[in-house]
This record gives sequence, structure tokens and C-alpha cells, in this order.
Amino acid sequence: MLKNEKKAMLLAQQSEEDRQLMFHPANIYVTLLLFGLSALFLAITGAYIYTRVQNGLPPIRLPNLFLFNTLILLASSWTIRYAKKCYIDDDTANYKNALIATIGLSVFFMVAQFFAWRMMFSDQIFINSSNAASYLYAISGLHFLHVVGGLPFLILFYAIARKRMREPVSVLVYFSDPEKRLRLRLLTLYWHFLDALWIYLVLFFYINYWIS
Repeated sequence: MLKNEKKAMLLAQQSEEDRQLMFHPANIYVTLLLFGLSALFLAITGAYIYTRVQNGLPPIRLPNLFLFNTLILLASSWTIRYAKKCYIDDDTANYKNALIATIGLSVFFMVAQFFAWRMMFSDQIFINSSNAASYLYAISGLHFLHVVGGLPFLILFYAIARKRMREPVSVLVYFSDPEKRLRLRLLTLYWHFLDALWIYLVLFFYINYWIS
């Protein structure tokens, strides 16, 4: 009973700290970034439809590896969510394991995406084959770059965790830092956004192919 009451008090304290950090520069920056990226990809996919309709271009069928890459990203979304849970539960070992698993899955996604593009090359679909192909490479490449851009932050989180989680006192300081918790929450939000964005893009191209 006392344990549950203590946990409830800690959660209430964290909620209050989160409210105080609502207008933290990092919070504002990530929020604006996600809104900007949403608008950018909506605009590009809208332009793709307009170009296809205006020029009567045939749709491009995505290699099935794009679907497999979706599963990789979903797995990385789960591992970073688990890392956040381990952070809240002060689970040092699983927190570090979840971070390194997310890094590994992200690298796996990038390698698999290179093979997906190679499969398109094998099918004689190059970036200059048509406007539709140009859009496909540009959209998938832009998403790929944002995964690459998020990877250093993941690696930094893991490096700091590995460095700080050696002494009981440093572990306590690490897990009680509200700004660290905020940055982990924002990184988790960014990763979930990239996963949702990839699912949207894959569905977008498949639906375009099916209904044409």
C-alpha cells in the first residue's frame, strides 16, 4: 500500500515538473519541427498526386521490402517506448538495453532501405525514370534523412546513460533529472512520429497503386 502511495506521489511530482517544462525551448522546438514535417510531407504527397493526374503517369509499385521496413520501425518504436517505461521505473539495465536495441533497429532499417532502393534499381526504376519515380525517391529519401538525423541523439542518450549509471548516486541523479526525462519524452515522440509518417507514406503509395 505504501509502495503504491509513494509511486502515485512520484507520478504527481513528475506531472507537475512536466507542466513547468511545457514551454521549455526543446519542447517548443520539437513541436514546431513535427508540425513543419507534417506540412512538408502532406505538401509533397499532394504534389505527387497532382503531377500524376496532370501527366497521366502510371503508379509505381513499392517493393515488398518497404513493408518489412515498416515492421522494423514499429519494433524500434516499441523499444524506445520500453526505454521510457524503464526510465520511469528506474530500471537501469533494461533502460540501457532498450536504448541500444532502438539504435540497432534504426541502423537495420537504414541498411534494409538501401536494399529496397536496390530492388527498385533492379526493376529499372531510377530517380530520373519518371516524375513519379522522382517523387518516390525524394519522399523515401527525405524520411531516411530524418531517421539518420535522430540517430545521434539516440546514441548520445545511450552514451550518457552508460557513463552515468555506474555509481548508485549518479544513477539516482540521472533518473531524478526532470530535464533528462523531458528530452527522453521528446525523443520518444519524434521516433513515434517517424514511424507513423513511414506508415502513412507506405499506405499512400500502395493505395495510389491499387486504385489506379
